[in-house]
Amino acid sequence: MDAYLGLFFSAFLAATLVPAYSEILFAALINAGYGPLLLLFWASAGNSLGSAVNWLLGRYLLHFQDRRWFPFQATSLARAQQWFRKFGVWSLLLAWMPVGGDALTFVAGVMRVPFWLFFTLTAIGKTGRYVIVMGLVQQLT
Repeated sequence: MDAYLGLFFSAFLAATLVPAYSEILFAALINAGYGPLLLLFWASAGNSLGSAVNWLLGRYLLHFQDRRWFPFQATSLARAQQWFRKFGVWSLLLAWMPVGGDALTFVAGVMRVPFWLFFTLTAIGKTGRYVIVMGLVQQLT
C-alpha cells in the first residue's frame, strides 16, 4: 500500500504549481509488478486532486496578484485568460500537459469555471495520460 500512496502523493505534487513528474514512478511501479489498474486509480486521483489545489488558488487568491510571491505575472496571466476565453473549458482536457497544464488549471479557477465541470474535464485528461503511459510501458516490457 505504501507504493500506491507514494504514487498518489507524487502525482498530487506534480499537478500543483511545484515542478515534479509522477510518470517515472508510475512506469517503475508497473514494471515492478504492482497492479496497473490500482496504479492508474491512485495516480489519476492524486493528479486530479492536485489540480484542484490550483483551481482553488486561482479562484480565491487572485487578489494577491500584486505580491512578489504570486506564481504568475500580470501579463502572462492576462495572456492565459485570453487563451482560455478563446478555447473555452474544453481546453481543460489538456491540463495533463507538462508545459502549461498547471497554469491552465489555475486560470480555470480565475475564470470561475464551475468546480464540477473543471474537475470532470481535468480528471478525464489526466487519466487519459496515465492510460497512454501505462500502454507504452506494457508494450515496451
